[in-house]
Amino acid sequence: MKLSVALRLGRVSNLPTVWTNVFTGVALAGAAAADARLAILLGSLSLFYVGGMFLNDAFDSAFDAGSRPERPIPSGQVSAAQVYAAGFGMLVAGVGLLAWAGYGFGPFTQWRPVLAGIALAIAITFYNWHHKDNPLSPLVMGVCRLLVYIVAAYAVARVLPRQVFIAAIVLLCYLIGLTYSAKQEHLDRLGAVWPLAFLAVPVAYGIWLAIRQSAALLPLLLFVGWTLYALWLLRRRAKGDVPRAVVSLIAGIALLDSVILAGHGAPLLAGLAVVAFVLTLSLQRWVSGT
Repeated sequence: MKLSVALRLGRVSNLPTVWTNVFTGVALAGAAAADARLAILLGSLSLFYVGGMFLNDAFDSAFDAGSRPERPIPSGQVSAAQVYAAGFGMLVAGVGLLAWAGYGFGPFTQWRPVLAGIALAIAITFYNWHHKDNPLSPLVMGVCRLLVYIVAAYAVARVLPRQVFIAAIVLLCYLIGLTYSAKQEHLDRLGAVWPLAFLAVPVAYGIWLAIRQSAALLPLLLFVGWTLYALWLLRRRAKGDVPRAVVSLIAGIALLDSVILAGHGAPLLAGLAVVAFVLTLSLQRWVSGT
């Protein structure tokens, strides 16, 4: 498999948003930014993401043969068997790294990150297997991202504080809102704007954080402005606007993480999340994010 093919299959341009999810889960669980397990978690969750993207193409190969013949599998650049093997192999490797994080560093969290990682692998596999014509597929996809927070948090803490679960639900709402918004044909019709209610949740949460912690105000303004820009693209729907809006909203995950990190007293990681947002946009110019 050529490197260029692997990069396309893995949608690696979106990886910085996974890293910011890891930052957020670790920080909200009370660990320091210098925790030795952070590097292991970044590697593990990157494997989960790229492996999941590989499986997305593998499970969709028959569909892509008719609708997207330029994709690597139907175009003959790689076989479906290779992609399946690589995808599941990365999920297994990701769980292995979580075992190292749980049992190799004190205070030992042992089986907790492993179990959460297995749940993430199951969610990823289920989504890829049954996301076509599944009205609940955006919810399942959101659960996959939610579990990144949970996995990262359980790698550094035996008992998770309430803010981990609150932030995870906020992220879930953002992903549901962006996915269903992109599916609507006209965002100027009352019956089509219900996904915006989900997008309002992270905005409201960000406002609450900014009231408590003024450092969250700047990333909140960036997040709100960027989300409105993406929604404007979805409403206009000129040629290329929908995929541009989708990848923009994916990049916005890093900005949401920046808001949450700043609001919980982690300014260094919040700044890194903004850098990750810019990096995601830059990488998306070279490797498609969808």
